[in-house]
Amino acid sequence: MYKSQNKTRRIACPLNQTALYDLFFTLPNSCFYELVISFCCWLLALTEQSPLQDFCVADRSNTVQVNGFACKDPKMVQADDFFFSGLYLAGNTSNSVGSRVTPVTTAQLPGLNTLGVALTRIDYAIGGINPPHTHPRATELLTVIEGSLEVGFVTSNPENRFISKVLSKGDVFVFPVGLIHFQRNAGMMNAIAISAFSSQNPGAITIGNAVFGSMPDIATDVLAKSFQVDNNLISQIQSKF
Repeated sequence: MYKSQNKTRRIACPLNQTALYDLFFTLPNSCFYELVISFCCWLLALTEQSPLQDFCVADRSNTVQVNGFACKDPKMVQADDFFFSGLYLAGNTSNSVGSRVTPVTTAQLPGLNTLGVALTRIDYAIGGINPPHTHPRATELLTVIEGSLEVGFVTSNPENRFISKVLSKGDVFVFPVGLIHFQRNAGMMNAIAISAFSSQNPGAITIGNAVFGSMPDIATDVLAKSFQVDNNLISQIQSKF
């Protein structure tokens, strides 16, 4: 907000840098302070804000809709709000892909709210995979705890470069935010990994589920043309999701 001559004016934040640069040299002097305020607003929009208090434990019973969760009254916070027990338990990998993800996000650990971090444990049966997927809100840092994993990600268009490596116990690999990636058990024993994320709620979009298992279905002719196959094959794949 900018106050001038006892009037309050609402200033929008310009997000186009070229347009903002041009404005600096074309507006009259009377608009200079307004433009400075707008420029500062634009800069703030580019940065992720730090917490404004020691903690903001998620109050999941609160119906207020915010970006994250509303804060529990600090006087009501207990040690258990910052505690999660269960990563020592192996996930059940008896499923079609042979892996299981055990998340530790704000949903499981309320004390993570506003802190911008999360964890998962991933268990892999022999031959198991964590199918190609993305995390729209976080970079992932994966550490192999047991076994051996083949990991990889694909860069964005137009290069679509595939970058992969086989990891052993103790190795660490990073998946940049938003890029499609996967893991596969490359050994002859069950494997375990721990992943850290740069968001309290990284999200996950599994490519096969999103494309072939959407609700309602994406039209078969759209997918057939996209993948250069016939409609019957698309229908067959959709039936598996």
